[in-house]
Amino acid sequence: MGKIQRIGILTGGGDCPGLNAVIRAVTKTAIFHHQLEVFGIEDGFLGLIENRIRQLTPLDVSNILTLGGTILGSSNKADPTRWRDTPEHDPCDVTDRCLHHIEQHRLDALVCIGGDGTMSGAANFIHLGVNCVGVPKTIDNDVHGTDVTFGFGTAVTVATDALDRVHTTAASHHRAMVVEVMGRNAGWIALHAGVASGADVILLPEIPYDIDKVCQRVVERGQYGKRFTILSISEGARPVGGGQVVAQVVKDSPDPIRLGGVGKVVADQIQAKTGIEARATVLGYVQRGGTPIPADRVLGTEFGHAAIELLMSGAQSRLVVMKGRTVTDIPILDAANKQRLVPVDHPLVEAARDVGTDFGD
Repeated sequence: MGKIQRIGILTGGGDCPGLNAVIRAVTKTAIFHHQLEVFGIEDGFLGLIENRIRQLTPLDVSNILTLGGTILGSSNKADPTRWRDTPEHDPCDVTDRCLHHIEQHRLDALVCIGGDGTMSGAANFIHLGVNCVGVPKTIDNDVHGTDVTFGFGTAVTVATDALDRVHTTAASHHRAMVVEVMGRNAGWIALHAGVASGADVILLPEIPYDIDKVCQRVVERGQYGKRFTILSISEGARPVGGGQVVAQVVKDSPDPIRLGGVGKVVADQIQAKTGIEARATVLGYVQRGGTPIPADRVLGTEFGHAAIELLMSGAQSRLVVMKGRTVTDIPILDAANKQRLVPVDHPLVEAARDVGTDFGD
């Protein structure tokens, strides 16, 4: 591999608090410390397909640390191996087009910021000889190989605040209040926010629930004087022997299934089976928006700096990760096409059970 002089940076998948902290750290470390040229690729892999690539300066990334989202834009539909120029056309492989644009801009390496889908896309380019370094991003905290992703802390903070706020309404009206949070197939947000808010019931994708046991818990609370129940439910939660609730199918997306609606299903079942009023609130995209909490800004800065230092050390095809309290790295290929799920015997699950939290099982 020749000397690295010009790098590209892209943010793939969904938006996430802390993305701009990574962009800032990558760009400023590359320019100030290593005298590199940095090029921003707009809208993730879509910008690589359409050749929307522009040079970034320190001025471009100044005063963005507190901004949510990404100044480069993002896309969760742009898979170069299955690209549709129009919805009517069959998907085709435009990877060669992307390689041409990388060569045209003389990019020696790519910094790919994203979740498991983005790392899968990066793996495709790695197999074709492109040096990629990955930075794990997702509010779901489900990237394989890292203990934490930036954006997760902000999402948990938003979800915890929502659970705290419905507490008063639940108590005033003697209701079961369900808060449905994001997470896809991983229950990390529901678990952490549920524990932080003292939720009485937490339902996770990894632990199928029995609705009768959930209802039993709601009724039992009323019998000993607690006439309300707070439930933290992951969008991917599913009953024993049943499937997840699908909100919609996005046919032109590499990940077409969009989960959502289980909160209302559970609330309706609680009310029908117990006679206790139940209401559901779906947080949705508010968990992904707004100003990142300080911890996510710090983690994003650490990850972005580490990505450049990895490249300049001669490392190739690595993913920056956090293990314990240490920033380190693993092969990107180890994280591609995998999800980090909540182990059913996770210490936080066990701690929650021991303080009386019900998981519907």
